[in-house]
Amino acid sequence: MTLTPTILTQVVGLAAALCSTASFAPQLVKLWRRKSGGAVSLRMYVLTVSGFSLWSVYGVLLASWPLVVANLVSLALSSAILALKLRYRDPPAGSASRSLSPDAPEGRADPTPG
Repeated sequence: MTLTPTILTQVVGLAAALCSTASFAPQLVKLWRRKSGGAVSLRMYVLTVSGFSLWSVYGVLLASWPLVVANLVSLALSSAILALKLRYRDPPAGSASRSLSPDAPEGRADPTPG
């Protein structure tokens, strides 16, 4: 079997799509396990989700289904990261948002960080 320019182009495109899509997995797993979004840039993921949304629409307009599928998968993963970032948003530094300890007297916050 010979690698024609068309097959080579498709192989390179598939490899690029797999790498781009898979690149979100480590961040998603880290957020899920640590339940903390402090190290994730909110602005970056808002732009990333916006970009993948636009790429997906662009792929639909071109009727390029490989482009659509790759970008929809990336959109789903980056959207999940954005959602977890918002869910596990760290409180601002110096805020007094500490959980109440079941052993503390009523209305007193637990002095240990939660």
